[in-house]
Amino acid sequence: MPIERIIVLDDDEIVRRALEQQLKRRQYEVVTASSITDGQNLLSRDAYDLMFLDVRLPDGEGTDLLRELQKRPQKPLVVMVTGFGSVESAVECIRAGAFDYLIKPFTADQLDVTLKKAEEYSQLVKLNEYLQQEEDEDGYELLGQSKPMEDLRLLIRKIARTQATVLISGESGTGKELVARALYRQSPRANAPFIKLNCAAIPENLIESEFFGHEKGAFTGALNKREGRFELAHTGTILLDEISEISPQVQAKLLRVLQEREFERVGGNRTIKVDVRVLATTNRNLAESVERREFRQDLFFRLNVVPVQIPPLRDRRGDVPFLATQFAQRFARKHGVRVRGLSMECLEALDRHSWPGNVRELQNVIERAVILCGEAGTLEPEHLGLPVSPADPVTISSPSVPPEVPVESQDGDIGFVTMEELEKRHIMAALERMKGNRTHAARILGISIRTLRNKLHEYIGEEKEAESDEEESGNVPA
Repeated sequence: MPIERIIVLDDDEIVRRALEQQLKRRQYEVVTASSITDGQNLLSRDAYDLMFLDVRLPDGEGTDLLRELQKRPQKPLVVMVTGFGSVESAVECIRAGAFDYLIKPFTADQLDVTLKKAEEYSQLVKLNEYLQQEEDEDGYELLGQSKPMEDLRLLIRKIARTQATVLISGESGTGKELVARALYRQSPRANAPFIKLNCAAIPENLIESEFFGHEKGAFTGALNKREGRFELAHTGTILLDEISEISPQVQAKLLRVLQEREFERVGGNRTIKVDVRVLATTNRNLAESVERREFRQDLFFRLNVVPVQIPPLRDRRGDVPFLATQFAQRFARKHGVRVRGLSMECLEALDRHSWPGNVRELQNVIERAVILCGEAGTLEPEHLGLPVSPADPVTISSPSVPPEVPVESQDGDIGFVTMEELEKRHIMAALERMKGNRTHAARILGISIRTLRNKLHEYIGEEKEAESDEEESGNVPA
């Protein structure tokens, strides 16, 4: 509840007492004053969320105090109140910084409308302050054309329209936050706040305050009251990124929020109720963390209502060329460079890499390549900066003589197979092992598909020449 503490400044005791009672019945904390001097003393000692300020007071004009408040970094919303209302007076007050304008006597319904507007406006202000600190992530959507990605998008569409808590699991760099944003954008809460909290990036002694907020003076450095992320996410969605990193103490308090949708700020005793959908992500196996007693089992069950597992990039390698092309176009626009495309050798190098960092690693590699490709505008393997790893060993099983064993020639001399013959046997064995698939054979050999094609053309040419020699000598097989 963004509006909690209210100050009523009016010289009419009947109006002041009546307004105080109505506000207290609505569970607000209220203080009153009858003069500008008394009001200034209250404002200097504490912070307030909302102020009802009479236009005419015994020791001055309420509009003068209103203008003075606008210069303060911490100031309440001000509702001007008067028994002599006019259009000119209302316009003057709004221009001076008033949030609203009421004419005495006003009804309980009018008061409720004003309070509701103040609540919504106060939350928007707090939300805007939070969003200004967040990085812009526009354009970072779920990309991919493989079956695992199609299945993932179908699952998102099914669960997005519900209110269920979702636990999103996957390796680092797979796009867990993007899945969370897709769930939010396709949900009925898409027009409400989306608040995220990276649990791994916040010190343990501050994470409870980030979750639930704190009261002024709750700890050293708490100079003002602060709303937590759950309050900011009221009526919307909150993303708890890397939920496995929170301490057991915070886990217990988070469990209560998931069960009851209520909590208290650090240093406070007021129970705050919120309507929030919770999404959580983790790159760990939480079931194993529960077995090791690193994570509460009851909290795991509360979070794991609908589990979503994101496949690593190595399990959807068919998406690599598509993703690389999309990222190249995006970073070309970002950096103002011209990119014609990716060469076949570049695509082959991308295909050979194991991508331990998943999509995030691919994104970073392509951005570097776009920057380094220069005026040529075509991405090549040398622009990627990928480590060159040795090829996977190939076990050659053949009835022919192993290439590393000396062979006896027809005249009885001991000789060795030539390097060219060794290379040929090695390549043909790899091709046989991969059942004729040239791309896979090239990958395990650590060579490009173009090099493999050239070698095969060379071997075919040798075989044809040998056949021609046999025909000329009359040694043609029957």
